[in-house]
Amino acid sequence: MNETDIVFSPLNLARGRVVKNRLFKSAMSEQLGNKDHNPEKELVRLYETWAEGGIGISVTGNVMVDRKALGEPKNVVLDGESDLSGFASWAEAGTRNNTQLWMQLNHPGKQSPSFLTKEPVAPSAVPLTGALESAFSPPRELTEAEIQGIIAKFAQSAALAKKTGFSGVQMHCAHGYLLSQFLSPWHNRREDHWGGTPKKRMRFPVAVYRAIREAVGDDYPVGLKMNSADFKNGGFTMAESMDVALTMQEEGIDLIEISGGTYENPSMTGHGTRSSDREGYFLEYADAMRNKLTVPLVVTGGFRSGPAMAAALTSGVTDMIGLGRPLAVEPDFPNRLIEDPAHVSTLKRPSTGIKPLDRIAMLDITWYESQLYRMGRGKKANPDLSAWKAVFQTFWRMGGHAFKQRRVKGN
Repeated sequence: MNETDIVFSPLNLARGRVVKNRLFKSAMSEQLGNKDHNPEKELVRLYETWAEGGIGISVTGNVMVDRKALGEPKNVVLDGESDLSGFASWAEAGTRNNTQLWMQLNHPGKQSPSFLTKEPVAPSAVPLTGALESAFSPPRELTEAEIQGIIAKFAQSAALAKKTGFSGVQMHCAHGYLLSQFLSPWHNRREDHWGGTPKKRMRFPVAVYRAIREAVGDDYPVGLKMNSADFKNGGFTMAESMDVALTMQEEGIDLIEISGGTYENPSMTGHGTRSSDREGYFLEYADAMRNKLTVPLVVTGGFRSGPAMAAALTSGVTDMIGLGRPLAVEPDFPNRLIEDPAHVSTLKRPSTGIKPLDRIAMLDITWYESQLYRMGRGKKANPDLSAWKAVFQTFWRMGGHAFKQRRVKGN
């Protein structure tokens, strides 16, 4: 028995689904939607590449439930106006090789850049702060009717994901998007039944889950990506996060992916983590959750080596290993790990050599998006891709929107 045996052991989910191994492709923004926000053919080929690479569960980049509320200019949207044939092709390609393809469903709330949304909506009219304030317009507080409408949109998108062949869906309740905005006392200052206490702030994600479950039935997997904390004074705390996880387990959620942070404090990228935590940023929190939860857990953030992944799984802290950037340069990372249990994904920080340009070009994002675009066109990922080439490719694909502030650095 070698140390990767546990990595490639199957995982049984509560509703009878079996995942072939413990490797989980976490959501990454692909920016491969067309002008109508349907999947481009490159998106189909990209997910086929990951499926053939050996991943167990592959989660899409966030698919928006409302085409009037986009997080980024080339987001995919799944609603009543969508071309379902493109989604069916995406699902067919992404589920090859016994891979499960789950669609991540999202609404950005106030995290929609001003060049896309002049008046975004949020639980309360609380703007983003700091360096983000100039790039994101102040939000308007949602009305009761709008809240009910958004709940219905999540349910509709989930039903369409099932109809078009996706293996499951994941609610994006992390990183400061709308679902997590409702959970945060900083962002949610309502005094009605949607806010005021931790239990009331929890009602919105619970209502979304219930609507999704009704739409997809009892045998379809529904996962949750949630923050361990916002890492912001006055924000969502670890104690509150534990209560949310317990509540969602009682509701019947199938899988919980643990991350953390928001646009204002991007801990999910390793920002502010200790050097000793570089592989598995949120393992300590997962360990505390493990003592209270029976639902399968995924820890995402920082994993790079086979031995660290095997150790985390063997400890019982997590049931699956969430991977993002390593799969952007090594889409066959799982297959490589089978061949070499000690394999390490080595990622270098891309740079043009001009730090102000790196920031303007958002190279921490755009370099990886260029890798996804390459793979979508049938080319191999290039770990040595020039930062300058990534800059030019991004500008060519996205034009004037290319380097506007549109999201947090990294996944």
